[in-house]
Amino acid sequence: MQTIINTKMVDFKVEAYHKDAFKTVTNADLKGKWSIFFFYPADFTFVCPTELGDMADKYPEFQKMGVEVYSVSTDTHFSHKAWHDASETIKKITYPMLADPTGHLSRAFGVHIEEAGLAYRGTFVVNPEGIIKIAEVQDNGIGRNADELFRKVQAAQFIAANPDEVCPAKWKPGASTLKPGLNLVGKI
Repeated sequence: MQTIINTKMVDFKVEAYHKDAFKTVTNADLKGKWSIFFFYPADFTFVCPTELGDMADKYPEFQKMGVEVYSVSTDTHFSHKAWHDASETIKKITYPMLADPTGHLSRAFGVHIEEAGLAYRGTFVVNPEGIIKIAEVQDNGIGRNADELFRKVQAAQFIAANPDEVCPAKWKPGASTLKPGLNLVGKI
């Protein structure tokens, strides 16, 4: 299995449901800002609304950091609207909900389940230059945590601004970082 870390985001053009309207989203919309692609299996399911609701609660904080969130499933934008209208949890969402019925995006990110036509739970962070910096995929029964993702995006942004430093486990802004070098070998 080949990693997609540090690879360029694929070109794409998809429909989305966003703020009570349908709109087209392309890779051009990502230029100059950090982006999160948050893949989930399907609308009208069980773990998915808990995760998407968690992201909706954290979304204002991501926006303050200059990060756009895109949820993605292989459902259509019509299904996203119907789910948004039907679910109190999904009504909280103000970030774009991307429709990937052809599986183009889910295949490009390596999360497409061919026999089911669905996506695994994949989380990807793309930097302003369109390069994938974080990639995590898990089985569909395991929900994700927006707070932990937030911390990882903070670390990715810190490293982008400070390329000679690295962030240790559980790092948060203001905490000590490390400067890799011979003087640290065997000392940590």
